[in-house]
Amino acid sequence: MTDTRWTRKDLLAISDLGKEEIEFILTTAASFKEVLGREIKKVPSLRGKTVVNLFFEPSTRTRTSFELAAKRLSADVVNITTSGSSVSKGESLLDMAKNIEALQANIIIIRHPSSGAPYFLARSLKQSSVMNAGDGTHEHPSQGLLDLFTIIEKKGSIAGLKVVIVGDILHSRVARSDIHGLSKMGAEIHIVGPPTMLPSFIPQWKVKSHFNLDEAVVGADVIILLRLQLERQARATHGFPTPPKGTTVVGHVTPAKGAQRGNFFPTIREYAKLYGLNEERIKKANKDLLVMHPGPINRGVEITSEVADGLSSVILDQVTNGIAVRMALLYLLSGQTDG
Repeated sequence: MTDTRWTRKDLLAISDLGKEEIEFILTTAASFKEVLGREIKKVPSLRGKTVVNLFFEPSTRTRTSFELAAKRLSADVVNITTSGSSVSKGESLLDMAKNIEALQANIIIIRHPSSGAPYFLARSLKQSSVMNAGDGTHEHPSQGLLDLFTIIEKKGSIAGLKVVIVGDILHSRVARSDIHGLSKMGAEIHIVGPPTMLPSFIPQWKVKSHFNLDEAVVGADVIILLRLQLERQARATHGFPTPPKGTTVVGHVTPAKGAQRGNFFPTIREYAKLYGLNEERIKKANKDLLVMHPGPINRGVEITSEVADGLSSVILDQVTNGIAVRMALLYLLSGQTDG
């Protein structure tokens, strides 16, 4: 641990964090990674605390990872999905969250299709902490932090590394969290994708944009593949979902020219040919290349099976590290440490 003092009630975005806060989270996560290597993978840090997973979108890795993280810390865990909640009866997000808070939930982990929904709850709830597990096309901070953790674990440092992020940047909340985090940690960031999937205006992002993957991967230290966000493309208006009344849109970027509803690339086959990572392309990168993917993987589209299962892949390491990072986040948000 460092002498950094954690004072935040909520964790909503990597863009809100300073470099020292990120380093403190990652240092805390490293101590919990050690716990996961023990025969008994459990500590009493959150005994008596209640963690609620409130997911308005489907999830396997993130929800399971948060649930395991909370249970490893000995917290009580409640999982709520939209179909099984009063939202299906017309209850508002705010009323639902206030009722959960009244049930004395200490931490509410929310995934929501509208950008800004976690901010809306964080401003409205006075007792419960809010953890953003992905909001619209804004951010996915815990994924970004576990990506940083994995890179540091394998490389020792992020500063000066060439990191290439490939795919649907326009709709990807993972890309936004990764870019904010990598920038703060000193990486050289390159984004690659079809013109219709790259934002034409990227506020405060220090990145180099490419349309040609073969050129971008030359000398790369890390390549992060993104899943095609087909569900967000289908419901997008000018590339973005329309938020419900009462929520605040944050992290807005302007779609590139031609990025209209459902018209982002001609075919999956063409996308795979131009932007899929294969064995020939990774030969152009550095020999100790790391290949990453937040999942779920579309094999044969953004990445071939040979690369996904190859020596450069750390995709499953990301999944494992996600538990340690989320343990750290829940521990800090629970107020169990003041420095």
